[in-house]
Amino acid sequence: MGRSYAVLPCNGLDKNAGGIAREIALALGERSDSELICPVFYRVAEARYSKVAAEKPLLVLDGCSTRCASRLAAEKGLKIAAKVTVSEEAKARNVSLPKGLRLDEAGLSLASAIVEALLAEEKKEDTAREDLFAGMVYDYEIYKKDKFIFRVPRSGFLFNENDCWAYVVGHRARIGVADYVQQSLSDIMFVTPPAIGARIEQFGEMGTIESGKAVFEIVAPFTGTVTAVNEALASSPELINEDPYAKGWIAEMELADLEGEREFLLDFAGYFNVLKKKVDEFHV
Repeated sequence: MGRSYAVLPCNGLDKNAGGIAREIALALGERSDSELICPVFYRVAEARYSKVAAEKPLLVLDGCSTRCASRLAAEKGLKIAAKVTVSEEAKARNVSLPKGLRLDEAGLSLASAIVEALLAEEKKEDTAREDLFAGMVYDYEIYKKDKFIFRVPRSGFLFNENDCWAYVVGHRARIGVADYVQQSLSDIMFVTPPAIGARIEQFGEMGTIESGKAVFEIVAPFTGTVTAVNEALASSPELINEDPYAKGWIAEMELADLEGEREFLLDFAGYFNVLKKKVDEFHV
């Protein structure tokens, strides 16, 4: 599963469909990095569960037409990313739910089928997202200073003066940091990406990169909503050192005002001049 969820199941354990919703939630937690929001304890641990819901896209699992999980999400003002209603799924799959509370083979099979469908959907979304940025071109101009070599892509990338780049396809953008950043920081040890679903203003903070030398604040080139983060950086932050424009990308965004904000960014020629000035001043 490329994207983990905050999973809010219904609390209707007095119904078979509620038990199936619980099974789905537990299975997602076991097979991905999804986190379970307990509907019973949400009201007494609101800060904890609201934090989980803010950091991950919210998946609501309703058992039946009462939709108690959806109602709780609305009550808490949570944005729902995906929703499943067990009774509707059962009807669509021609599965009869028993009236008793104990889950039978049909109920467990239904839970398993819904989990597989959710995981498959995530894989399809990941593939589509990767296809969107498959045409990124990496033709570099080089600037040398002493033993250091700095690379800047000649086309397709926009930069802010904070050494962060955006590669735009339609109204989506992949975001990362320039080669100058990884050269300046040296060995990168930690990356704190933005939360998926977070709305970030142009030139606002969208995470940090940390090395033994310093902590670098990632500055958003555009205003938008974070749709994905590079999960590989959690275990391999050195990818930014190795390949800051490709494997070391940091996040993706749905852009709010592409045309209005583009004018505040630099193309290759503009950023290359900024880079040279920074490098020359740093090495004086």
